[in-house]
Amino acid sequence: MAPERIATVREIMMKGPVTLECDDILDVADDVMELGRVRHLPVQENGRVVGVLSQRDLFHSALVKVLGFKHREQKDLMRTIRVRDVMSHPVITILPNESVKNAARLMMEKQIGCLPVVEGENLVGLVTETDILRYFVEH
Repeated sequence: MAPERIATVREIMMKGPVTLECDDILDVADDVMELGRVRHLPVQENGRVVGVLSQRDLFHSALVKVLGFKHREQKDLMRTIRVRDVMSHPVITILPNESVKNAARLMMEKQIGCLPVVEGENLVGLVTETDILRYFVEH
C-alpha cells in the first residue's frame, strides 16, 4: 500500500493576495474587502508582512455603527483611522511547503481565520479557513 500523499499549503493557497499598507486608512480597506469579497487582507510595511486586517477588525473598530452614526459619518470616521491601529499583530505566518493539516492545526490553536504564506520575507499567498475546508471536503 502506497503512503498517503501529504497536501501542502502551496496547493490550496490563494496566490498573490491583495494587500494593504500599514498607513492605509480604514475606508480604503473596507472598500477593498467589499469590492473583492474578501474577509482577510495581509498588511505590509516596507515589503514585509506585519499584520492581518480582517472583517472582524473592521467591525470592532467601527463601533460607530453601534453608536448610531449614519453611513456617511461612519465613512468619515473610518478615514481618520489607520490600518496599523486595528490590524492583528504580530502576524502568524506559514511556509508554503507546510502541510494543510499543520495549517489547520495552527489556525485552530491561534483562533485565526487565515495565514499569510511567506517564503523568506516575501508574501507568496494566503490560506484561509475556507481554503482548508474546501480541501477536506474535496478529499
